[in-house]
Amino acid sequence: MKEFMESVIAFEKDPNVLTVALRIFLAVVFGGLIGFERGRHGSQAGMRTHILVCLGGAMTSLVGAYSVQALGFDGDPLRIAAQVVSGIGFLGAGMIIVKSDKMITGLTTAAIMWTTAVIGISVGIGFYSGAFFAMLACLFTAALLTKIEHTRKKTLRVYIEVEKLNELENITEATKRLLPTDCYIEIIPPKSNSIGHMGIYIITSSLKDFDAFKNEVKALDGVVFVIVE
Repeated sequence: MKEFMESVIAFEKDPNVLTVALRIFLAVVFGGLIGFERGRHGSQAGMRTHILVCLGGAMTSLVGAYSVQALGFDGDPLRIAAQVVSGIGFLGAGMIIVKSDKMITGLTTAAIMWTTAVIGISVGIGFYSGAFFAMLACLFTAALLTKIEHTRKKTLRVYIEVEKLNELENITEATKRLLPTDCYIEIIPPKSNSIGHMGIYIITSSLKDFDAFKNEVKALDGVVFVIVE
């Protein structure tokens, strides 16, 4: 086992075509898994965005390592990668939106985008175990903890995306009948930025059975997806 681990370490330290291909592949897989989960929740930053962020982080690590190990340049091989940690902020800022009711959304997506970049840096330098467990932690936080957090809130914020504009009024009226009378409903631009879509944003008191409400709304003709924010 010791000899095997030493051979693996020696293989990873050599910046050859196979190690580079492996790290790029893992960056695409890890970023894609995180992006897929966010896309299921209607996030504007979906699979493609997270893959590119993770891949970019991995490439900055690879460039730094290659310049030192293969080209013999002096300096810190992680200097370029360090700029990603601060530079990714401009993408995260684009995810944060202040709605008309002064509620801020997108903070979770922005944080996960930043973490995805760091995961990419970890993959780029060959820190596979850290990148893998960080990816699992991201998925756990975004999927399971989000549901737990929503159960503790006194108010519920729901987003519905509609692809058939001629059904928008019918869907809105049908949704109202399923909600308490004190609910707040607003028609907003679609989160997916898809042409011909519109969004319905709802603030209401907590529903006793959100899953039943979600299933009934999703069954309406023209509804693309229903998410809790």
